[in-house]
This record gives sequence, C-alpha cells and structure tokens, in this order.
Amino acid sequence: MSLDNTEFSPMGGFEPQRPLFHLGQHDSSREMPLTDLQYGHILNQGASFVTTPVTNNHFKSRVFELVSQHLQTLEQANEKPTAAATASRADPIIPPLTPEDTGLFPSPAVNTYVAYISPWIDLSSKNPVVASISRQVLNLEINYANFCGVKSIIVPGPQHDATKAQGNQGIAQYSRAIQEALSIGSRLTFLIHMPMYREPGVQEPNQTLSSLGAHTPSGTPEEEIDIFTTWDSWHHIRTVCNYNLRLYVALKLPKVMPEMDLQNRWFAEPLHYLTLGPEVFQANKSGFPSMSKHHQNMIFTYMRLKNTPWLLLCDMGPDVSQIKSEAQTTTSDVDMRPTDEEFPALADVKKTLQKETVSKTKFSDYYSYMRWLESQQEPFSALEGGTMTSFQDWLQSPLQPLSDNLESATYEVFEGDPVKYNQYESAVVEALSEWKALGKPTSKEGVVVIAVAGSGRGPLVTRALKAAEFTGVPVEVWAVEKNPNAYVYLLRQNQTVWGGRVNVIKTDMRAWKGPIVSESAENGPIYGKVDILISELLGSFGDNELSPECLDGIQHVMAKPHGISIPSSYTAHLSPISTPKIHADILSRLPSESTVFETPWVVRLYALDFVCQRVPGHPRFQEAWEFSHPIPESTLQSVEARRSGGVVGGGGGSMSGAAGANDHNSRFCHLTFVCRTRGVTHGLAGYFESTLYQSQLEENNGDKVEISTHPERIDEKSKDMISWFPIFFPLKQPLYFPADTELEVSMWRQTDDTKVWYEWLVEAWTWVGPSSRIKVASSELCSSRSVACLM
Repeated sequence: MSLDNTEFSPMGGFEPQRPLFHLGQHDSSREMPLTDLQYGHILNQGASFVTTPVTNNHFKSRVFELVSQHLQTLEQANEKPTAAATASRADPIIPPLTPEDTGLFPSPAVNTYVAYISPWIDLSSKNPVVASISRQVLNLEINYANFCGVKSIIVPGPQHDATKAQGNQGIAQYSRAIQEALSIGSRLTFLIHMPMYREPGVQEPNQTLSSLGAHTPSGTPEEEIDIFTTWDSWHHIRTVCNYNLRLYVALKLPKVMPEMDLQNRWFAEPLHYLTLGPEVFQANKSGFPSMSKHHQNMIFTYMRLKNTPWLLLCDMGPDVSQIKSEAQTTTSDVDMRPTDEEFPALADVKKTLQKETVSKTKFSDYYSYMRWLESQQEPFSALEGGTMTSFQDWLQSPLQPLSDNLESATYEVFEGDPVKYNQYESAVVEALSEWKALGKPTSKEGVVVIAVAGSGRGPLVTRALKAAEFTGVPVEVWAVEKNPNAYVYLLRQNQTVWGGRVNVIKTDMRAWKGPIVSESAENGPIYGKVDILISELLGSFGDNELSPECLDGIQHVMAKPHGISIPSSYTAHLSPISTPKIHADILSRLPSESTVFETPWVVRLYALDFVCQRVPGHPRFQEAWEFSHPIPESTLQSVEARRSGGVVGGGGGSMSGAAGANDHNSRFCHLTFVCRTRGVTHGLAGYFESTLYQSQLEENNGDKVEISTHPERIDEKSKDMISWFPIFFPLKQPLYFPADTELEVSMWRQTDDTKVWYEWLVEAWTWVGPSSRIKVASSELCSSRSVACLM
C-alpha cells in the first residue's frame, strides 16, 4: 500500500486511511445562539460544528399572534381562508426584526454556525395566509442570517408530500419559496432537511402555523406506504430551482432502513448532511447506543463519496443551558442575599447531579459510538487514493488521438494501470505459444513479426518483448507512432531499454506500408506483412476513439489468413442512469460552453443510480454493438471501391456528400430497459468489453483473455483496471418516468467519411393493458456531431 492511503499514528508508524466523520450537534429546542462557553463545551465533547436558530420564541409569539388575529378576522367576516376569499384582502405583513426577536448578531464566530430556519413555518400549507406568512418568515430569516455572515442554512422540508390526499399544491408552493430564497441568500449554501421516507407513526413534533388554521385539512392516512414520495418532493424542489449548485440535501435517517432502491436513489443526490436522531440508535447488551448493520452499511457507503456528508446528531445533548457566560454568572452588586437556588436542599442537589450525569453520559456515548463506527470502515483501497477519488463525477472531454498529439503526462496516466498491460501481455503470451504449438507460418523466416500500432511511449512494446522472452519465440517488433514527440521518446527507449531490438517508425498507422523486408536502389523498399498486430486504441465506449477506423486502415499489412489482431473484438454496453450532480455541473457551464449537452463525457461515474432493474430478457447493462478485427476481405474491397469512386453516388445509406467508405462502421441499436420504481434519468452510461485474444486450440475450448469496464463483469475479467472511465451521454432535459416503465434507448454511430459521432434518444413507455402501451415521456434526439471525433 502506498503512503497516499496511510496516515501517521500517534502510537508510531502508519495506519490505513479511512473516511473521516465530521460530527455536528443540533438541538431543536434551542432558542438562542450558544454563548462562547456553551459553544466551547460542545466542541470539547467531540462535535466540530453546531446549528443555531435565527430567531427566538419572542419572534415566534409575535408571528403566531399576527396570524391568529388575521384568521379570526376572516372567520368573523364569514370568509374561509381560501385563495379566492383572500384575493381582495391583503395578507398581514411581518414587521421588521427587533433585538428582542433574535440573539444572532455579527461576530467572529457566526460564520462557523449552521443556521436553522424556524421549524414552525409551513411553506407547503394549503392555507394561503399560513403559506404567505411562512414565506415572509423564511425570507426575513435568510436575509438576516446572510447579513450576519452565516455560510450555510438548513430549511425544514415540506410537511407533506404530493399524494392523492394532499395533492401537489403544497410542494409547488414550497419549491417556489426555495427558488426565491436562493436569490435572496445569494452567498448561502441551502440544505433542505428531508426524511429518507415518511415513517408511519413519526409525526413532526413542532407546532406549526398550520395548527392555527381550523379549516386546514389534515389528510387521511394512506393504507399503503409509498417510500418514494419524499424523493419525489425533493426532485420537484430541485427541478424548480433548476439544479442550483448551492442547493443540497440534509437527509434524515429513518429508524427502519428502506429497500436498496431508495438508498441508491438518495446516494446519487447532492448530500451534504446525514442527520441522526435518538430513534436511529438502539441499546446493545451493555445498554450503550448502537446502530443496526443496515444503518452502518449505508453510512459506510455514503462516506465513500468524494465530498463526504457530514453527520448531524439531533436532540442528543449535551444540555448546556446551565452553562452561563461570565457576565451572567457575575454576582449582582444590588442583591447579595442568598437564594434557594444558591443553597438548594441536598435531595435536590442529588437529583440534579444524577440528571446531569445521565445526560452527559448519553451524549458522550453517542459520540464515542460514532468515533468507534468511524474506525470500523474499510480502509481506502489503492483505487480510492486521493487522485482516484478526485476523479469522481469529474467531467473530461474525450480524447481525439487521431487529430491531436497527446502529451507525455497523458501517456503516463495510461501507463499507471498494471492490470491492463498484464492482460495484454497474457494475450501476447497465449498468441505466441499457440503460434508455436499450431506450427503456423511466419511472415519472415524464423521470427514472428509483431507491430504495435499507436505505440505512445512504448508500454505495449515492452510487454510484447517480455512475452517473447517468456515463450522463447523469436520475434521482430515494429513500433508505429504518428506523434513526433512520442517518436523521440520511443527512439530513446530503444537505445536505453530495448537494446535496439525494436524498429521505430514515425507515421500515421493508416499510411504505413508494412515492415521493410529489403531495399535496393533500383526497386526501392519491399514491404512484408505483420503476423500479430497489437493496439490499445479503445475508448470508454470501445469505439469512440476510432479504433475501428484506425485498424481498418492498417489491416492491409496483416498476413493472410493467419494474422492476429490484439484486440480481436470489442462490444459497447449501455444503461440509463440518474446522476443529478453531473447534470447540475453540465447546466452550470451554459451558456459559455454551448456544446455541453452534445458532448459524450468521459467521467468516473460514482454518485449515480442505475434506474432500471435486472429482469429476464432485459439486463441492466445491454450490448449496443460489436466490432471485430480483421474485417472480411470483401468489406475492405468495398471500402476501397467507394473511396476510389468505383461506386457512383456513394452507398445507399451514406451521409450527404459522402462516398460511404466508412459506412461499414456505422451502427444502430434499440434497447429496452425495465424500471420497477419511478424515477428520473439524466443520460446514458456507456461501458465496453474486449476480447484481446481467443484460444485457437481445441483443448482450450475457446478460452479468452479479456478486459472489461462492465460494472457487473469487470471483477471477473480485469479487476482493478483503471485505464478507462465510463462514458456519459447526457440528456438536455431530465426524463421523469412513472413506476413500471420501459425505457427504450435508440442510439446511432454515424459517419460521413471524415468524422464519427453519436446520436441518442430515450423514450418512456408504460403499459395500460395486457397488450397496449402508451408513451409517457421522450427526450430530444441528441447528437454529438458538433464535437465529432475527426478521422
């Protein structure tokens, strides 16, 4: 293990690194900001941040009285507080804050607090008066907290979700209020405090403004629990707010963990806090707090995110109300007489001490347990080091190796993956061993001719030479590279590492005529053939860096019929995904980057949700198409005929003005994915698998040497390979779909003989009968033609 994944231990030596827990404290009954002594006491107990209210009970009483009087006035006028009834009557206006309404003032410590909006407002109330006053209170508190210097603010989530009983009116009002608040608190980070789902029997403990409205319907409890309603509410809120990058989730963990589909759904969201109440914990055999394995595993999974969520412990103490500031504890000069509080009865003292001891023990036990839980996480693996973690959900433009010359640092990243090159070396070893066992003829007497097309800085050349040494098969190696800078490096490698055993050629592989057999002044050079052609031209989608076009162009140098291509084939695979953080990132780049939604991005997808399920006949990851090498000789002849004008007007399916010479590399697929639960997809995740070499010996039953980025098969075929991140095909508008939906994906690989691009379309269909479906949603036809890969 490298030092990148270790940390120094005070006991000496190094220990494996694990995700760190940032623990915070929230007290829902707190009315005033903490004093310096109180704040210090909580920090000494183990917390690293605390929450603070913006206003106090004095302000709450004023607002409640104002709303109560207004509602009474409406009732006395025999008017129901509905939108129609109040259209001509102005809602009451909240008066400005006074020093009696808040204890929060600008100070050096304010920017370390996390403000908590008054939980008694109800932005989603059906009562228009309550909704209006709640919005005023929200804006007032945000404006004032922003003035004081607070950096982050937590807003209680909606009281109800959009259900058959409640309707969607309240969620729409709530979403609109948050959208307005984001513009008011222009420098604030907003966290919407949402439960993972509405647990039966769990009620909001706080009295809200809605309790003043006698006509506010309470709603009837539903018999069947829909655990996705809170996610629906969150999705509505962030959609109205256009995926604002300052909008996050503070997710409240439930007492009973839900199914994995919902856990995965929240994992993909922009989580900032995980909040834990006393109900999440259970007493172990010794009476100390602990959590179920389901809770532990979920926390461990979420802590693997690049931006790890902070853990906010709610209503677990400590009780700091008895800790007074120096000003409060100074003896009064006016009245020095002892009081009952100063000299209480001994029995009262004993009860107080016992109460404080119990409270302090419970608080310290919670924190001790969380620190123990922190130590129980699996250490970071080699693939989770600082560099790899930084790549999580980070968008990268695809490489254009044909039109661009790569830098040395880019090659160095590729070369840092031993798994890929081990597999390539195994493929060459198998090919050489079977060449010898089958007694195949060679293109040059006594040696197997090997060419590495697109050699870069030469890692595949090194592995080919090692394979030859291992098998004892004599070889002649040619390294072909068009990058003039890499060519210089290859020449140096041949001098210092390979001992002059490699023939280095600087040319585009498609223009290479083959290895030189002999050369004379009269006849010029005579070119031979290649027995084994090796390349690593694959992209994240297999063919997106034009491996088919490049290998077509160099295929003429391969020996017939026994020439071998490594790789021999590769397949592309797709799956619809939900990745709101990436969608928000892409949105934020508009309008300065006009092609962001037309670019297939290379990205290490991490915070994502695979929205479809595995069902018979419809796997979660489905094959789009396949390329094999070498291609049939008849196809090559057709390509040459079209390129030379032998086919008048080009091929029937060619793009306008194209001869159709590359039409054989066009592809189309139509795939159907099944989604059991409702959700949203932001685009398509693309992966690939490649057969480097397949055994030609009968006794080996066609055994293969493979590499794969397929999430369900990478561990089987090329575990821990990091050379390729997935590719992401974004949708311009997120596509929301109901439960039991079939997502149909159409994708094209298009070409006009000068470039290659992709087009993709996603449609949502739902069944309305045993044999009939209707389309409920569709994306635009997306195209990457404006950022096509140039041939």
